[in-house]
Amino acid sequence: MKRILRLIALGALLTGLAACGPPKKSVFPPTVTIQEMSVRPDGQWQLTVRIQNNSYAGMEFHSLDGELKIGDGVPVRLHASFDLDIPSFAGDVTQINILPTNEMTTAIKTLAGKGSAGSLAYSLAGRANAKPEQEKVARDFNFHGNDWFSPVPGIPNTYR
Repeated sequence: MKRILRLIALGALLTGLAACGPPKKSVFPPTVTIQEMSVRPDGQWQLTVRIQNNSYAGMEFHSLDGELKIGDGVPVRLHASFDLDIPSFAGDVTQINILPTNEMTTAIKTLAGKGSAGSLAYSLAGRANAKPEQEKVARDFNFHGNDWFSPVPGIPNTYR
């Protein structure tokens, strides 16, 4: 009788383990930064935004929705839709055009006058919409970061 109970328990255990499937990979919020900013002739800013996937799973990124704030000024809306499939621990870029405020335009002109010795603080905050590879639906991931713009030597109207 004990032997039959052991076989039943072993069978139930094996069935339970088979139903578990592969382990889920850990998913973490991405890091979103501005890799480069160029002032276009029409006054718009073209941002090259880098999305760094910090997860153990690949993710399909669909959109960014947030705001860019220069110094202590009024933020401007940052929004873009795209399709980027970013593997685990890798990054990719997308370009977003924004119309800066007068205050932002003045600040970047002042920075340009200082040359490569100048820098200008900015913050970037919002949500990135992405679908991790082991999930069925996309979800939002919050991001927030602070960094600096500095003129790129030899390339006018370009900042990194």
